[in-house]
Amino acid sequence: MSDDVVPTGRRSSARTAGRPRVLVVGGRSAQVRKARELGLDVVHVQYPDAYDRGHHPCVDQALLLDYGDVDRLIPLVRALHEAYPFQAAVSLFEPGLLPAARINEALGLAGTSVATVELLLDKGRMRRHLAARGISPVAFAVGRRTEDVREFAAAHGLPFVVKPIRESGSLGVFHVRDRADVEGVVRRFRSLGDGRWRAGDLACADSFDAFLMEEFLDGPEVSVETLSFDGRHVVVAVTDKECGGPGFVELGHAQPSACPAGTLREVTRLVRDVLDAVGLRDGPAHTEVKLTARGPRIVESHNRVGGDRINELTATVHGVDMERYALGAAFGLVEPLAAAPAPRGGVAVRFLTPRPGRVVEVAGAEAVRADPALVELAVRAEPGSVVPPLTWNEDKVGHVIARGATAAEAVAHSRRLAAALRVRTEPVA
Repeated sequence: MSDDVVPTGRRSSARTAGRPRVLVVGGRSAQVRKARELGLDVVHVQYPDAYDRGHHPCVDQALLLDYGDVDRLIPLVRALHEAYPFQAAVSLFEPGLLPAARINEALGLAGTSVATVELLLDKGRMRRHLAARGISPVAFAVGRRTEDVREFAAAHGLPFVVKPIRESGSLGVFHVRDRADVEGVVRRFRSLGDGRWRAGDLACADSFDAFLMEEFLDGPEVSVETLSFDGRHVVVAVTDKECGGPGFVELGHAQPSACPAGTLREVTRLVRDVLDAVGLRDGPAHTEVKLTARGPRIVESHNRVGGDRINELTATVHGVDMERYALGAAFGLVEPLAAAPAPRGGVAVRFLTPRPGRVVEVAGAEAVRADPALVELAVRAEPGSVVPPLTWNEDKVGHVIARGATAAEAVAHSRRLAAALRVRTEPVA
């Protein structure tokens, strides 16, 4: 993959003199558009196949390369910085978090530290770090062999979970429920390394060498969406989550949470303790929590906005676009939140997960778009495309977001509209 610095036809140094400039690593074109709308000049680092003409109106200079190769990235970004100085590197995309932190560190710019980002990305280190501080105790171990899985089963019993140390999106998560799973899970885990992954799909090349084993946390799952301002953590929203399939893939979300007030207080207190413990002081975080019989327990935390349309839910029901805060807070372009605005009604997303196979018909979209409860519809399936088995978030073929007077009503609308969008498949030989 070659490196390419792309001039966009904008005379950024002369035309926008005095405007703050941000370097955005990875992410969607909508995010660089938000940076432009905030009044920022934009230098964009992106994979070549993820950059297109839709970026041009919002980007002053683009550096196209595999930015996961940080040793190659830093010298090129340093040269760009000399020609087009920027005040901070930001990423809202999981694979871009560490490159952005390393850019800020190399250039002496403000931002979340490399140490904090690495701690959040490495689930094994995160578990050890929290355990040493008595926060969210969970039985866990890192393994590489079937013998490690047997030892964990003997020490902690069944069921438990095996998953990659540095991946996200429910990729490579296995529920070990019986002796057959104990003996076969390492083979199944290793087989994922044979997949043809695109640039940006995997956090690192050796993702399927070592794995994390941790006790199965029974109970409903929520995620906590926060914005931090100089160490003050504001809980913007709590999202109720529905997970299913063999890898706990997320099937739907809803806001505001239906959890009792006492449970929400416990959850938010735990999340604030975790963010303090890892040293996160500014920007967004998305923290997943299981509500177990022993109290709330951390699943994972990330210094980014939640994926799977969670930002759209938060903006719809709380009026807070967390991506705009992530991009603009460091430049004083958004007012720090004192507290989350009260929710206005309810909102829910339902993901489209049709039967695996070749798509022969997609029907019902016009009726769904005309429904007054609809907020957003996206369908990636089309006749001739193939729906894979549901193993991680990228296997979903679209979503429906619906609103209601309450979260429960929004969930009912999202289920109804998702059912009305019919994706018919046939088996693939």
